Amino acid sequence: MLKITKELSGKRADVVLSAFLSGLTRSQIKKLIDNNRIIVQGRTIKPSTKFDEGDVVQIALPDPEPLGLEPEDLSIELLYEDESIVVVDKPAGMTVHPGAGVNNGTLVNALLFKCKDLSGIGGKIRPGIVHRLDKYTSGVMVVAKNDQAHNSLVGQFKAREVKKKYIALVEGNVEGDSGVFESEIGRHPTNRIKMSSQAKAGRASVTKWKTLERYGPATLVESEPRTGRTHQIRVHFSESGYPLLADKVYGSKRTKNDVLKRASKLMGRQALHARELGLKHPLTGESLQFKAPLPGDMERTLEYLRRLGE
Repeated sequence: MLKITKELSGKRADVVLSAFLSGLTRSQIKKLIDNNRIIVQGRTIKPSTKFDEGDVVQIALPDPEPLGLEPEDLSIELLYEDESIVVVDKPAGMTVHPGAGVNNGTLVNALLFKCKDLSGIGGKIRPGIVHRLDKYTSGVMVVAKNDQAHNSLVGQFKAREVKKKYIALVEGNVEGDSGVFESEIGRHPTNRIKMSSQAKAGRASVTKWKTLERYGPATLVESEPRTGRTHQIRVHFSESGYPLLADKVYGSKRTKNDVLKRASKLMGRQALHARELGLKHPLTGESLQFKAPLPGDMERTLEYLRRLGE
């Protein structure tokens, strides 16, 4: 229940309620009004209704509905969890969200099983996916547990306030110790599964990078994407002549280098790992930093390359 003060008097209902119900979007509030779940002085209202001082607003929030997906006891590591967010170390090979005929084995299925206090995102009992990693990319991801956290995280990603760092193993001896890739990335003009800087309608993308270790035919690099375009890191390194090791979409089709052949076989998937994620807590505003250790496949591949250099 909300009692309208003098300061709120004369303001539109949807504006006042958006501030009061900070976990809900304007469209969700409109839906509540349209379904007569928001009553003022015993009568229904419209989004444009203006409040009077002393009005009593009664709000009946519906219970979240089941998502319709099966919770699954899958192997994922939780790096952090509280009432607002859960931070996971996503394994390579796991799809983040159901879709295109995939209804199980996803990160969402796993979180529905592990998180018992999901209060609903957009009216559904589900984890709020605010960013994604490719199926074969491993590493740290943050997921919202409720609408308030979801809206906050979406805003942080949109404002580019979230700091992300990736570790990538690329083919070739990268020229220079650091740099910045800048291009417009969009859907490839002929290959619809790829992204490209040759797209007809691309969007600005920026990736900072620096070298960490050199192994002759391969280089370990740290990448910090300043934008969040699909396949951004993979596209930037590939188009610069240093494709990610074992990348079946953007990588070398048939390398003649025996070291790269062996390393690719050990890796088994694109050599990309989301190592660090920095953000502000949706509820407290506290700055948080999370790290996911390098997975076994990448560690074994690096071990092999380091041994050859000894």
